[in-house]
Amino acid sequence: MIKSKAFIQPLDRIAIALILLLSVLIGLIILQGDVVTARVREFTWQNQQIGSEDNSFTLTFSRPMDIKSVEDNLKIDPPLAGKFSWAGRRMVYTLLTPAPYGTNYKVQLQQAKDKFAQQEGKNRVIQPFVGSFRTRDRVILYIGTDQQEQGRLVLYNLSQEQKKILTPKDLIAMDFESFPDGEKILFSARTTKNEDLLSAQLYTVTTGVSGKSGEEAEPAGKVDLILDSKDYQNLKFDLSPDGQTIVIQRGNKANPGDFGLWFMSATSDGSAEKPALKRLESQPGGDFMITPDSQAVAVAQGQGAAILPLQGDANKPLDFLPQFGLVQAFSKDGSQAAMVRFNTDYTRDLFLVTNQGVQKQLLKTTGSILSCQFDIASPTLYCLLTQLVSKEQYIEQPYVVAIDLKTGQQKPLLVLPPDQRNVQMSLSADGLGLLFDQVVPETKPTASLPTNTLKTDEGDAIATSSLWLMPLLPIADAATVEIRPEQLPLAGFRPRWLP
Repeated sequence: MIKSKAFIQPLDRIAIALILLLSVLIGLIILQGDVVTARVREFTWQNQQIGSEDNSFTLTFSRPMDIKSVEDNLKIDPPLAGKFSWAGRRMVYTLLTPAPYGTNYKVQLQQAKDKFAQQEGKNRVIQPFVGSFRTRDRVILYIGTDQQEQGRLVLYNLSQEQKKILTPKDLIAMDFESFPDGEKILFSARTTKNEDLLSAQLYTVTTGVSGKSGEEAEPAGKVDLILDSKDYQNLKFDLSPDGQTIVIQRGNKANPGDFGLWFMSATSDGSAEKPALKRLESQPGGDFMITPDSQAVAVAQGQGAAILPLQGDANKPLDFLPQFGLVQAFSKDGSQAAMVRFNTDYTRDLFLVTNQGVQKQLLKTTGSILSCQFDIASPTLYCLLTQLVSKEQYIEQPYVVAIDLKTGQQKPLLVLPPDQRNVQMSLSADGLGLLFDQVVPETKPTASLPTNTLKTDEGDAIATSSLWLMPLLPIADAATVEIRPEQLPLAGFRPRWLP
């Protein structure tokens, strides 16, 4: 007898059973309608550290959402003012002002509704969402004046109350600028054995601070020589806003007439060779500043201010403003500049100059316009000025003023002791604090001073210096609330905020 094989194999029976089961489940889902709960798929700032350059975050949803219900129910703690914009399932929240530094934030969304819930007569709400992010710590840098810190670059974390001395004892720091991520500092320094203020060489030093979330920073205090002073004196320098280029004002030691601007890359390709140093072929100039786009440099040249390209023929300025002798500051986007006009009666005018050709006078002073900084959080310009109080002895009174760029309203914030031209001012990245110093000059005879004595730009010996922090408010609020500076428990000068 021949046995016939079963028509349906066991594996086939299992497959058919699974198909029937899945069909039943699909049918039940169809009968019940759409029950998938909306949720947040992505939050771009989740567990991130942000800075003043980060001005918006995005929430991406799994389903189309009812826009009003999302906007009404989104909570940020502490609050951050902003505006909403949408593109399909993506919501972008753009901050109106930078988030204050040294703060932890929580983002919550509950009770927001599905876009089609109301049409279907159902009350489908989003799965509760909680996210978090934080801002960078409030960190300052200064040159120390205490015995252990004298002449050394010091970092102080205000948020954590921690101090780090970055540079070694054998270097006397003279000036410095931070790279945009805050991980390195570019600084000029002379050795303790050399009293010559014109012997400065350029270095970089690591801060131990990470500018990116989730990345470990290099240990603090790693110093690298960038540019020596064997043949040329390094007089002044500026670091481009993108951290890629250094411009240096240099003078030939053998030929005093050989004087001008040079530039070099601020980044290394990992090779042992130093970045190439190139001369900016143009007429000699005075004070200078790299433009916000990092592509040109503004130089006081002749009877005006010239904008010279860093690449190309610098003898052909991109622009020349004959009525102004100095650029004090650029706004971050480059659309505005604070410029100084020197008058024949020895007064000085401060102007706001825009890329649309507007030239608006902001103030006139009988003294000096020492420095200005634009606030990225509001249309405000902060300036450190002096007013002549004694023509006979030529004594100047320094003071700090906030200028509303829309209305022209001026708000004096602080009056400093007379004849303190060595004051330095620095505005925080979040626009909420102003740092300044008060230098105490050395009264001992010059001959008795050691060679490593700290000195100002004018060559005056520094005995000590105190650092002060002034909280800032919008000009309208500052008119009704008295704000006073507080002295920090730190001894130093030339204070700067880390970005």
